[in-house]
Order: sequence, then structure tokens, then C-alpha cells
Amino acid sequence: LAVLAGAQRVECCLFGNGERTGNVDAVTLAMNLYSHGVDPKLDFSNMPEICATYERVTRMHIYERTPYAGQLVFAAFSGSHQDAIAKGMAYRKEKGDHRWTCPYIPVDPHDIGRTYDADVIRINSQSGKGGIGYLLQQKYGVDLPKKFREKVGYTVKSVSDHQHKELTPDEVYEVFRSNFVNKETALKITEAHYKQENGGITATVTVDYKGDKAVYTGSGNGRLDAVSDAIKNGLGLSYSLVTYNEHAIEVGSKSKAAAYVEICDKNGNSFWGAGIHTDIINSSVSALVSAINNSDMVK
Repeated sequence: LAVLAGAQRVECCLFGNGERTGNVDAVTLAMNLYSHGVDPKLDFSNMPEICATYERVTRMHIYERTPYAGQLVFAAFSGSHQDAIAKGMAYRKEKGDHRWTCPYIPVDPHDIGRTYDADVIRINSQSGKGGIGYLLQQKYGVDLPKKFREKVGYTVKSVSDHQHKELTPDEVYEVFRSNFVNKETALKITEAHYKQENGGITATVTVDYKGDKAVYTGSGNGRLDAVSDAIKNGLGLSYSLVTYNEHAIEVGSKSKAAAYVEICDKNGNSFWGAGIHTDIINSSVSALVSAINNSDMVK
């Protein structure tokens, strides 16, 4: 307030540590001004390097929640905070807005040498579906449907709670992959052939169910519908296809496609599966098979 009112000189120290306690923290003062659009004329564009040098030469530790400089300053563990941040990031990208208006984050982390992926969204048992979904989308190109995000979120939080630790992005993806992607336990389709006839699609599939192989035929208005019909007829399963989504994976490998399938059994219980493959039809079938393998129908 004194500076904004016109103070000409402020004596301060890095992180407030001088010859005694009570010194003004140069980082906090300068960044407070910066966050309000006032150039403090101090260069904090590489905050991690400044912190590392300070800790090395003083042998004092910068507390993880020190304003602007601490390791957890830009971290969001709370589900509601993560959701707001994810929506704020999406809004800025959608609108092409150059202003920094993201909730819960006072300055753009990039301005001080920090990053979004490593700093902003942190996953533990407090995290919500929004933050977990945002992380999977930004880092791995996996854009889950809203209802699927909730299912994956509960699964990830359960693992974090059971292990009593924060999960890294790679660990989050591994939880998603091992629980939902291309699952072939119990039911597996080893071969599929399609024919267009009578205004629809006929699918002939080779099914491996718990080690027993058989060939089944089904029909539908599309390939996925036909494969589903063949599985139902061959194994006597009763379910309905509720949700289907697909998209190209734009992060890492542009040659892959992802598909997501939700099925409901006769009691209204919902089960999800995902498929990732270079061919979208194979992705779709893998997603369906994964959902069936996650259900109680084939346990």
C-alpha cells in the first residue's frame, strides 16, 4: 500500500530473511505489484533458479507455501479448485484471451519459470474429477466424457487414499489405463469381419471367453452395434449401449484414436470402458469389450 501510495524507497530482503526477522520480502512485494499490473523492475522470470541459489548459499529452506516461490504455491489438490482452474484454462483457450484471469492462480506460472502440468494440478485423495480429467487431457490427450471423468476420478482417488500419497501424472494415467483401457480379461475378441447388407452391418467375430473360443454373428446399424449384437447373442448377455464417444489423440501420437463406451445392465448398473488403437473401429470394439469386462456379467 505504501508503494502504491508513492513510497520512493523500500528496504527489503529476499524472502524476508536479513539480519533479523521482520524484513519485507522482496519477492512477495515485487510479485504483488506485478499481479496488479505494476512492473516492479525486478526480474523473477526464473523463480526456481533464484530459490535454488538462495537455498544453496544461505542453507535456509524456502517453505513450500511461501508466496509465489514455494513449491506448492500453484498447486491445487482440492477438487473444487481443480475444476475451477480447468474451466478457467479452457475458457482462456476457447476465447483466445491474452489476459490472465484464471481462478485461484494470481499470476501465470510461466511468467516466473513454472509450468502448468507439474505445478497446478496435483492429485491425491482430495482431488476431483475435473482436475484428474484436465490432467489426462492436457498431458496424454485423453478427453473423457463427463460421466466417465467421475468414474475415473473415484478410481484414482481410491488408489491415492489406499497408498497414502500424491500420485504423479504418469501414475494417474497408469490407473486409468490398467482399469479401463483395452481390457481383455475374461472376454477378448481376436478377429472381426464386417459385411454391409440389408441396409445395415453384419459382424462375424471370433470371441475368446475365459479360454473358450467361438464364432458369433450379429447385425446392427453400425460396426460397433453389430459386434455388440454378436456378443449378446453368443454369450447371452443383457445390456444396453448408453454412451459412445471418440476422438483423435492429439498429444504424443497423432496416429491413435480413443473411444469410450458406457453400458448398463438390466438392473441399471453403469460400466465404462476405453479403447486406444491406430484404427477407430478397433478402438470402439476394445472400449465395448473393456466395459463388458468391467461389468458383473462376466465375473
